[in-house]
Amino acid sequence: MSFHKQPKDDTQHQNHLDGAVNILTGNLQEEATRAGLDNHFQRWIEDLKDTNNPELHQIVVDMQALKAHFGGGTIDKALVSQLLSRLGTNTSKAASFADNPNTAQRVANLGEALSAAARQVSSGGQSSPEQDLQQNSAQNS
Repeated sequence: MSFHKQPKDDTQHQNHLDGAVNILTGNLQEEATRAGLDNHFQRWIEDLKDTNNPELHQIVVDMQALKAHFGGGTIDKALVSQLLSRLGTNTSKAASFADNPNTAQRVANLGEALSAAARQVSSGGQSSPEQDLQQNSAQNS
């Protein structure tokens, strides 16, 4: 009996993207202590690999580094901030690769949430990612 992985459809990818944004716009310290965070990272990495796009390789590498770092126990805020910032920039750029406009918007939202989370981590949590997203949206209007 062979196992054939069923390809995910856009709805599944969109659900994973929405889940990632929800994690990033919540309390990051609380999320880091939850057991399910590793599963979220793994689904995200698998979704990226499923696209089979070499342009997304750096995002996969950074996600794997972030997943490994959170699995290590001690959190280095400088490293996490750097990874989140780079992920935010690269994820925002990756929105152009999405075929479905709904998916593209969710990828763009994720890029913004990653960048906001990077700012939250680097500033010691003085502003929430949700506040940063609102501020970014107001600036882009």
